[in-house]
Amino acid sequence: QRLAATVFSASSSGICIADSGQRIVSINPALTTISGYRSDEIIGRTPRLFSSGRQQPGFYREMWTCIRSTGGWRGEIWNRRKNGEIFPAWLTVTAVTGSEGKVTHYIGSFYDITERKRSQDHIHFLAHHDALTSLPNRRLLDERIRDAISCSRRAQQRTAVLFLDLDRFKLINDALGHDVGDRLLSRVAEILSGVLTERETVARLGGDEFVIVVPGLVDAACAALLAHRLIEVVSAPQLIDELPFQVTPSIGISVYPDDGEDAPTLLRNADTAMYHAKERGRNNFQFFTPAMNQALRERVSIEQDLRLAIERDEFELFYQPQVDSRSGRAAGCEALLRWHHPQLGLVPPDRFIGIAEETGLIVAIGAWVLQQACRQARAWHDAGHVGLRVSVNLSARQLQKVDLAEQITATLNDWRLPASSLEIELTESMLMADPVTASTLFHGLANLGIRLAIDDFGTGYSSLAYLKRFPVSRLKIDRSFVRDLTTDANDAAIIAAVVAMAASLNIEAVAEGVETVEQLRFLKAHGCFVVQGNLFSPPLPAADLAGFQFALPAAAG
Repeated sequence: QRLAATVFSASSSGICIADSGQRIVSINPALTTISGYRSDEIIGRTPRLFSSGRQQPGFYREMWTCIRSTGGWRGEIWNRRKNGEIFPAWLTVTAVTGSEGKVTHYIGSFYDITERKRSQDHIHFLAHHDALTSLPNRRLLDERIRDAISCSRRAQQRTAVLFLDLDRFKLINDALGHDVGDRLLSRVAEILSGVLTERETVARLGGDEFVIVVPGLVDAACAALLAHRLIEVVSAPQLIDELPFQVTPSIGISVYPDDGEDAPTLLRNADTAMYHAKERGRNNFQFFTPAMNQALRERVSIEQDLRLAIERDEFELFYQPQVDSRSGRAAGCEALLRWHHPQLGLVPPDRFIGIAEETGLIVAIGAWVLQQACRQARAWHDAGHVGLRVSVNLSARQLQKVDLAEQITATLNDWRLPASSLEIELTESMLMADPVTASTLFHGLANLGIRLAIDDFGTGYSSLAYLKRFPVSRLKIDRSFVRDLTTDANDAAIIAAVVAMAASLNIEAVAEGVETVEQLRFLKAHGCFVVQGNLFSPPLPAADLAGFQFALPAAAG
């Protein structure tokens, strides 16, 4: 009994004991703490003292029916504190019977689950809303479209789905960083929300893509009026961090039931119409038409052909030398993928790499590239070019493969290559998508002697933090900075700063897209000695590379 009394007094749950008439005869200290009532205000009263008035009329009747038939009840209930505050609680009621089988007492215990409910609500919100803008996400959007279709079907009306994409938003991200880009996206979300009514929905699918759902339309022309208004407000100049911005939207519109009778079809057709708006010059809207599906069919055709390209031996690697401008000697070559399509001819990578990435085909293609690059490296080594290094680009999908390190190691072993003969290139955004996994992977590869290069440096995060976090050997300055460095002082300053920063971190800088002698001289003068570009050689099949020693231009006189 002493132990039971100790548990009764020390329990953090509120406990009360009531007689067979439901009059409270005993409580523990926690009950007064939770409820705010003093002991003398509770003893002699019934548990109705804590009733919130929030339960349905039949709730307590069903609860007591359960207690009488089974001897107990447990569940969630809303209670009221002395100060009037209503709170959720988890309640357990147990009937105590005497020797004759009659109920002598009831024991009730409960604890406050406010924090748990708040956490559940928060988790539910996160599961259905975009983290950046707090707009509905894809999951909630699907529900809203289904609800809108149901209402429109019953009322014999229409529902419009508007797919909005910001034009050239990537340029803002690349030039000013993702923080500024995120603030701009949040501002656009506020603007769109401010235009719409309560019955309309705006959701963010990710990136710079937004979807607006307009139910209950009598005439599809109303969607055109809204699209005009959206273009007007989104295109208006904005100030972010005291910098002026002006972005424009391209909008595609599909209408239920004309263009589809379910959420996936309406979204797909609105997306197709949006791309047609971009092709028509951007900053406009287009209604979906069946003819637009022709472009989609062409994309599907490329995807289908892509699935057969490896087994049909349609891929080929071209190689572009990376030349030391002090000696003219190529220190390595970057392997670049080309596709010889039987009908379309030489298909450029920008036409199929995105499709391969989206479909997951890039994993098999990437494995093929790694094998072929190592095979060629072995051939060059056997020909006496022992120090030549081959650079291979990895995709985001490949980084998700848990056995990637083993695959790379096995491929090197298959071709009897030292790890130092391989360099892995990735973009900044790929590293930052999953920095923990990437850090583990690349420290493991670096320990083997494989080098890591950051491709297109300056177009993504450009963060010193990740340069310290990852075992980076080389930074490849993006060609967009190199192109105008002799005419654009900003580009020249950026390159000089990047090269100096890389040198201070003992990281080698490589300039991409070097086309002119003037560019080469500037880079060399600022300490960037390794260059890649058509000045020395365009990407070529291995058989067409004449050698790895290049003539250097005469010094400026």
